[in-house]
Order: sequence, then structure tokens, then C-alpha cells
Amino acid sequence: MRQAGRYLPEYRAIREKAGSFLNLCFDSKLAAEVTLQPIRRFGFDAAILFSDILVVPHGLGQRVTFEVGEGPRLDAIDEPSAQQRLRDNVDHEKLAPIYETIRRVKQELPPEVALLGFCGAPWTVATYMIAGCGTPDQFPARIFAYRHPQAFSELIDLLVDASAEYLVRQFEAGVDAVQIFDTWAGVLPAAEFQRWCIEATARIVTAVRQRVPGAKIIGFPRGAGTELSNYLAAVPVDAIGLDWMIELAFARTHVQSLRPVQGNLDPLALLVGGKALDDSVDAILDAFTEGPFIFNLGHGVLPDTPIEHVEQLITRVRGAAVRL
Repeated sequence: MRQAGRYLPEYRAIREKAGSFLNLCFDSKLAAEVTLQPIRRFGFDAAILFSDILVVPHGLGQRVTFEVGEGPRLDAIDEPSAQQRLRDNVDHEKLAPIYETIRRVKQELPPEVALLGFCGAPWTVATYMIAGCGTPDQFPARIFAYRHPQAFSELIDLLVDASAEYLVRQFEAGVDAVQIFDTWAGVLPAAEFQRWCIEATARIVTAVRQRVPGAKIIGFPRGAGTELSNYLAAVPVDAIGLDWMIELAFARTHVQSLRPVQGNLDPLALLVGGKALDDSVDAILDAFTEGPFIFNLGHGVLPDTPIEHVEQLITRVRGAAVRL
């Protein structure tokens, strides 16, 4: 979960050299280097492609920028007519540097280290496209979906097709597995979660596997809680990412019994370190190590996280693995 980033001095040096975040994403040489940095420093078992979920709107013709200290800015689709500015399909020429990044990283990774690609789920990507920025509550997209259900459905359809094609291209370039991030899934009521998250993600998985049989896909509907059982019943992902908010015993009984789980350390515990981190790691290991399990965070590494806390985490997890 966001392996590379501002917590690493080597990343900050390259970020300054690139000039802007999107320049870094679309410079395949620099993006490959950033992808490899955490592997060199920490020896993780998988590398995560350095990119962003908003490259898909960029590929659909929406203007996307990243303001320092403020996050993404897009030309908001605040009314149905604004969707006419979008392309009917994603422009893969714009995304070609990302595929080249994958090829570069794959050539340099040790054979035992997996390479993970990703995309944003349609609902989450749509929230940024409609609001024009990140919002704490996703009100703009939720209101748009209620007021203009047909237009919103058309936007989701466009994102389903674009995301599936984007993931297929990632597999063709060399990734071993992909994750579909639905960061804002948890803000929706059950019926809307079913329509905009479950159904849309299921369509992406089906479309990808039609082109890449056996494609390994991880789902991450953050904040889904008890709706995870419905998600897993309908979305044929190979594993499920867990956020840090889910209760461990519930996840072990009702989620891990259905699919391998990935997660779910609170990023704040990693930020704090010390006993809080050790206790959190131990609780997760106690809950999940009797079944299929990938240790990970419940969301991304925070920018102010001390490097020594990441090292503490790795030592704790790998020490437990040796004892097991």
C-alpha cells in the first residue's frame, strides 16, 4: 500500500527532479526507479507499481493536475453535459509510459519478487472526476448519482471499460497481479454499494479474465465492513484487502473463510511505532496466520512515517513467520 513516497529520502530526491507528480508517473525511467526503491531498502516480497488511480481520467481526456500540499485537481464533471468532454475510450498512447515502467521494473526485479499493478474502482475514480478534487465525504458524487442516475451510470460504464482495458495492458506488460482500489466504497448505503461498487467491480474482473485467463486480482472495497460478504459473493477476486477498521474476529470468520485476506495494519500504528506497532502487528498475525494471508497495511504508508518503524514492522512480521 503506497510503498514509495515522501517517507523515503530517495523518493523525495527523484520527486524534486521530476518537477511534478504526474511528470514522475509518466517518466518511465524515474517511475521504475521509484518502484524499485522500497524493494532495495526493505526487501519486500512484492513491488507496487508507482502510478496513480487518476491516470485513467487523464487517459479519458479529463484535465488532471496535482497541486503541492493540496492533492489532485480535475476539471469537474459537475453536470451531465460535462461528460461530453470525455473520450469514448481510454487513450493508451497517453498511458504508454506506465506500461513501459512495468516492463522496466520487471526486468530488474529478482524473480522471487512479484510485481503488483492496480487501478481505481469506478465509484472511487468517479468521485474525483465529479468533484474535481478529493473531498472528505464524497457528497458531490453521491448527490450527482441521486440526481442524474442515468448520466452517472454512463460514467461508471465508461470507467468499467477503461479500467478493464488498462488492467489488461498492465498484465500484458508484465505485472503478476493487480489490485482494484475502491477507497470510498464505505460511504455508500447498501443499495448504492451494490450498484456502483459490487456490480461495477465484478464487470471489470470478468472483462479482464476474458482477455487474461487466470489473471490474479485483489479487491479492496475500503470501509465495506459487513458488506464484504456480499462483495465476495458477487466479485470473483482472488483475495480481498482489509482496511484497519474491520474487527479481526469477524474478518477471520466471515471473510478469510471465503477468500485469502490482505491487511490490515492501521497506518497510524506504523507512524507511532514502538509498543503500539508491535501490539497491532501481533493481533493481526494471531488473527490470520492460520489461513491464507498477506500481511499489509489497511491503507497507504503516511508521509511522516519514520523509516525505522517500517524496519520494525518487517522484523516483527518476519520473526513471527520464522517461529510459525
